Amino acid sequence: MDNLFSLEGKVALVTGASYGIGFAIASAFAKAGAKIAFNDLSPEKNKMGVEAYKKLGIDAKGYVCDVTKEEQVKEMIDDIIKTYGHLDILVNNAGIIKRIPMTDMSDSDFRQVIDVDLVAPFIVSKAVIPHMIKLGHGKIINICSMMSELGRETVSAYAAAKGGLKMLTRNICSEYGEYNIQCNGIGPGYIATPQTAPLREKQADGSMHPFDSFIRAKTPANRWGNPEDLAGPAVFLASDASNFVNGHILYVDGGILAYIGKQPK
Repeated sequence: MDNLFSLEGKVALVTGASYGIGFAIASAFAKAGAKIAFNDLSPEKNKMGVEAYKKLGIDAKGYVCDVTKEEQVKEMIDDIIKTYGHLDILVNNAGIIKRIPMTDMSDSDFRQVIDVDLVAPFIVSKAVIPHMIKLGHGKIINICSMMSELGRETVSAYAAAKGGLKMLTRNICSEYGEYNIQCNGIGPGYIATPQTAPLREKQADGSMHPFDSFIRAKTPANRWGNPEDLAGPAVFLASDASNFVNGHILYVDGGILAYIGKQPK
């Protein structure tokens, strides 16, 4: 059973993994035996990420790379393969969100979210798939979202991108499953990260943010998730344990998608 979930000898690239969900997933991969590469758009955050991994005893190789730029991605992938000899696992984690009502949102803001959250996973996957075909195996994990299934006010671009990412996941499965490449998604529920920190801030009167109360009431687990809650599902989808799981979106949401919510009193 340990061998089934082992990532010993594997090399993983986790995009946008200098902190948050990506960092938790990459750290879990390292504990399971994988070598880790990651990127960040910011040189400062990239450096912080390398140091954070070192504190955990993980020798992660960080790249400053804009994953929306095909040439930069190609250079990064080529260097990873040159450094480690192969690349077995890709996690498309890098993402942004802009909470702006649709009618107030500029087309440039909408396009930026689509570029980072949907076009970038296409670019990075496109760069690694030929190598995975040559290897005879590969795992691609796309970090989808609750918004791959649900809509909510102010997140039109994010929901459009994450819904598209769900379908990109299924299409990669459809096109490349015959090459022993498994492409699956993880759909996190509401996770306590720097990105969601504004939604969890206490109000001036000491009460919780209304959205915090709303999410707890909608979630059977009655809490926000932690980045570490995604570690086990990610290791499963990256390991031989999931070799016949393909085109699937695994929602790690505390039960929110299964729950209609509490009846008003």
